[in-house]
Amino acid sequence: MQSCSELTDGSVVAIDGKRLKGSFKQSDRKDTIHIISAFVFENGVTLGQCKTDSKPNEITTIPKLLQLLELKGCIVTIDVMGCQKEIAKQTIEKEADYLLALKTNQGSLFEQVKQRLQPETIRQIASDSLLSEADYQRVRKEFRAAVVCNDMALIPASASWPNLQSVSMIGSYRKSDNQKQGELTYRYYTSSANLSAQRLAEATRAHWHIENSLHWCLDVAMNEDCCRIRRDGAADVFAGVRYIAFIKERNIL
Repeated sequence: MQSCSELTDGSVVAIDGKRLKGSFKQSDRKDTIHIISAFVFENGVTLGQCKTDSKPNEITTIPKLLQLLELKGCIVTIDVMGCQKEIAKQTIEKEADYLLALKTNQGSLFEQVKQRLQPETIRQIASDSLLSEADYQRVRKEFRAAVVCNDMALIPASASWPNLQSVSMIGSYRKSDNQKQGELTYRYYTSSANLSAQRLAEATRAHWHIENSLHWCLDVAMNEDCCRIRRDGAADVFAGVRYIAFIKERNIL
């Protein structure tokens, strides 16, 4: 895959897992394969993939995938499963930056970030670390606000994280026309990059394209979840074939 794409500084490499729902053995419907992929939305290329036998094992599989990749100058985005100090350290060693989703699996860090980025404290943050956006679609309205804190002295738990330079929050309010009340959500992140609010918003949107532009296409266009090929490693092979077909269809090869 390395011959298909040349990464540039600042490219967002999204890492996420997908379950091959049809790969279970008849005796145990829970015995399905998970594929961890590294996807670059800017050119639609899957840089690499690794197999694991369950979602919890993503924590041990992600480092194997990172080891395969050339990531210098990139921003590597991973969901909450990958928010681990060892993964952050490995990303830095690859001369890349990390942007990791943060939840309660990192107790003290999460609580300190959440407390720091409360609405009443946001007004103390520099203007380039604040961003608000609105998205009006035919049947849905969405409002987003991004805020970044680059002062790690305010986050004591950050000291034990490799090169942690910024923590951030994205709040979003979504309401469909058929809803009486919308949904308000908050998502928190840690990063080794000194991100502006604009760059944070761009990088998080790029991460979700692995779901919308890759996984969704594999399911809908290639019926991946319905495929019952599963014996003797065949599911892994066909997963790779589908990725190549996905790239070829976009005239990348």
